[in-house]
Amino acid sequence: MARKRVSSGVKWEDIVAYSRAVKIGNIIEIAGTTAVDDAGNFVGLDDPYEQTVFIIRKAEKALNELDSDLNDIIRTRIFVTNIKDWEEVGKAHGDCFRGIYPVTTLVEVSNLIDPRLLVEIEFTAVIEE
Repeated sequence: MARKRVSSGVKWEDIVAYSRAVKIGNIIEIAGTTAVDDAGNFVGLDDPYEQTVFIIRKAEKALNELDSDLNDIIRTRIFVTNIKDWEEVGKAHGDCFRGIYPVTTLVEVSNLIDPRLLVEIEFTAVIEE
């Protein structure tokens, strides 16, 4: 099967040797994604809802590059630095995935790579054949 990848375009990609997304066959995995835009700016400072929506839209762009969309998402894994943010994160997730209902996990972690980041999400998609 052909392997396709979407680059994140950030300098860390070559250092760490990772991709934004990888598609093999009908499966797409999207790396842990945070609320940092293409210019390196942090989005939604102190706003877990805004960060979550931004992250999902960023993942959606990667899916689109692989001829997919949010409807193909079957799993999300959400990491938050403060479990008290779960309602805002959950509301944003619900607003973006209403009608799709992927399985999801939401856990609190002690830190993300930068303290301005409140949320990180991984995604798994399966394209129906």
